[in-house]
Amino acid sequence: MSERSRSPYRSPRRGPSGPPPGPKDPARRIAYDVLRAVEERDAYANLLLPSMLRERGVSGRDAALATELTYGTLRRQGTYDAILDACVDRSLKSVDSEVVPVLRLGAHQLLSTGIPPHAAVSATVDIARRVVGHHRARFANAVLRKVSARDADEWLAIVAPAREADPVGHAAVVHSHPRWVVRALAEALGEDPGGGLADTTALLAAHNERPRVTLVAKPGRASVADLVEAGAERARYSPYGAHLPEGDPAGLREVRQRRAAVQDEASQLVALALTRVPVEGADSRWLDMCAGPGGKAALLAGVAGQNGARLLAAEVQPTRARLVAGAVERSVRDSARTVVADSTRPAWRPGAFDRVLLDAPCTGLGALRRRPESRWRRTPETAAALAPMQRDLLDRALDAARPGGVVAYVTCSPYLPETSGLVGEVLAGRDDVEVLRAADTLPEVPDLAAGPEGRFVQFWPHRHGTDAMFLALLRKR
Repeated sequence: MSERSRSPYRSPRRGPSGPPPGPKDPARRIAYDVLRAVEERDAYANLLLPSMLRERGVSGRDAALATELTYGTLRRQGTYDAILDACVDRSLKSVDSEVVPVLRLGAHQLLSTGIPPHAAVSATVDIARRVVGHHRARFANAVLRKVSARDADEWLAIVAPAREADPVGHAAVVHSHPRWVVRALAEALGEDPGGGLADTTALLAAHNERPRVTLVAKPGRASVADLVEAGAERARYSPYGAHLPEGDPAGLREVRQRRAAVQDEASQLVALALTRVPVEGADSRWLDMCAGPGGKAALLAGVAGQNGARLLAAEVQPTRARLVAGAVERSVRDSARTVVADSTRPAWRPGAFDRVLLDAPCTGLGALRRRPESRWRRTPETAAALAPMQRDLLDRALDAARPGGVVAYVTCSPYLPETSGLVGEVLAGRDDVEVLRAADTLPEVPDLAAGPEGRFVQFWPHRHGTDAMFLALLRKR
């Protein structure tokens, strides 16, 4: 067999003597399978990992290890790739796609966990034998032994650009983000990308920390006291929120009964802000234009029911609409109705609603703690492709509000072209909208004001411990 045909950079044919079947070391095998699905099938780890753990009957310490290996590897992927690239004879891009997750998984164990180096290499190479074959496992063994020769700080001193000469590039490698994301976040924070980036690096570091599980007690169906009694801790800001220190939220009776759900505290608060804006006259018809998967709709439905209003929750995708229907089921006074509808071509008449929530589809750069793979999937081009739909949806939201009614424009992103920049573009073409000071509706949360004259709200992981949610409140004249 020629050296070329045996190369670890190529995929050899699998014959009867291929890797042995059957599970072994379930935590690492699940982590590998999730990492590969994320890379090759655009799967989301937060959806795939729990289902895979259930299907394979993995729980306890093995489940905790699988979770740490999966999310830790995804969060630090950019750093590990830079280090691995220095340890591969050619380049990491030339390595077979089946092998790359093995190398990343091993690098995470060697550089970011307390697993002894010999155990990390041995266990990872054993997984490699089972998933990519003996020859490529030997290649993985050689690369990981090179990685193990230095600790993370020593490697970063070699592979990261100098901070003084290239502050964006240095932050990108050290904190594991694409360069364009680092630059975009610096601009959103008001920092010069060519400067020190102190606030930006604090945000990037926060993205690589494990977020707490946050619960929402659905208004009228459960209380924060119920969640505290079940072992949770009161949230810092939201009157409906609680943090679960440990354990599976599905283990809570309130969650199993759909009286409570997992929802980030900032997501709760931007929905709550809409309900706090005073409106004159009727206040009985509320609309959630892009309601899937239903977290904000459930909170709005509860508040609406308590105040004699009704919520129409619209979602264009039938599967997500079913999730919305489940989330708002049994809301106070059955205050919510779910419909499958395209909000860019609304089925309702203009001016029909007193309050409108538009939680617009976006890049998701505000949820990088929970969906770390998003940072590697988004590009300036994919972000720009969302803008026409976002502008159209905001125009339709303003059309749906009656004179005197209010619209909340929300994105799970701090990226300026889809936050304050996009709102400015839409309002430049209209003379029937007043921008409200959104931070005034959330006085319990400090340091929120953003945008021109501080009229918008921007949550930040490193300041508030939440996702980076953006909020603009707009009143229809």
